[in-house]
Amino acid sequence: MTKEILIHQIVDVLKQAGFIVSKRCNIRPRSFDLAARNAETLLFCKVLYNIDGLNEETAKEMRCLARYLGGSALLVGAKTRNQLLEDSVVYMRYDIPAVSVQTFYDYFVEDTPPLVSASPGGLYVSIDGDVLKEARQKVSMSLGSLASELGVSRRTISKYEDGNMDASIDIVLHLEEILDVALAQSIDLLQRFDKLGRIEVSPEETIEKQTPDDGILNMLHTLGYQVMSTSQAPFRAISKDTSDTLLTGISNYSSAMIKRADLMSSISCVTMTKSVFIINGEIKAQNVENTVLIEKRELDQLSGTEELAELIDERTKKPSIKT
Repeated sequence: MTKEILIHQIVDVLKQAGFIVSKRCNIRPRSFDLAARNAETLLFCKVLYNIDGLNEETAKEMRCLARYLGGSALLVGAKTRNQLLEDSVVYMRYDIPAVSVQTFYDYFVEDTPPLVSASPGGLYVSIDGDVLKEARQKVSMSLGSLASELGVSRRTISKYEDGNMDASIDIVLHLEEILDVALAQSIDLLQRFDKLGRIEVSPEETIEKQTPDDGILNMLHTLGYQVMSTSQAPFRAISKDTSDTLLTGISNYSSAMIKRADLMSSISCVTMTKSVFIINGEIKAQNVENTVLIEKRELDQLSGTEELAELIDERTKKPSIKT
């Protein structure tokens, strides 16, 4: 199976699940391949045949984009090392969940979340500690007795009940057989995870405010925008004030810029943001699809975010370059 086939399968799954999907990000480098939205659910999907091909820098940018735009980052692939990804199993790569196409389909189309996570020591399941404790007490079974039945320590059972330890699949199946109750907790792919593959419960991370060293981005910062620069996305930065979020590109006017502006337009429709390209030099059109083009000299003349917002709104209504 090639990456091309994988992407086509993923797009098909997303459409079956009612998502609108952006054009494919086929400009290098790229931190994600597709953006997709269904109501309040926003995804940034990276597709790799081998999930071990994800590097730390790309993963960090994916996580930042997801947090900044209110979405989730997800990696979809076919294999890890020299073996295929197992279905219904979640693998973690730099704090981003990675799944097979079948697991992706089960989660978004069949509404069947995975139960198993892969860790260096094998495959593990999170146990609902409250259900375990209630079921054990219901049959008047002590921690020691249950531990003896399983061949583990009393301390291990206590950790299961406190939610401080995951269990192997065999242990969970044995527990469920002994107590006649379902104990496995499903994994929410849209939640953030810690380095052990467990859902984080710590306060939500915040994006650090940046003072950009790029001249144009610094101008946007001076106008009043909070700016998060990117290194691998199709846009140069995300600029945000109290009312607007802008996917922001910077370039000379060229055919390559038009192609990138068109892609930004598609992504902005999915992320429900605005899209703007700041051009060094003269522009030959005022927008490309939904991406507004603004000359740097025009930006120099603005005094605040309100004036830029008005200029963007005005040019959005103009005839655009069709690509």
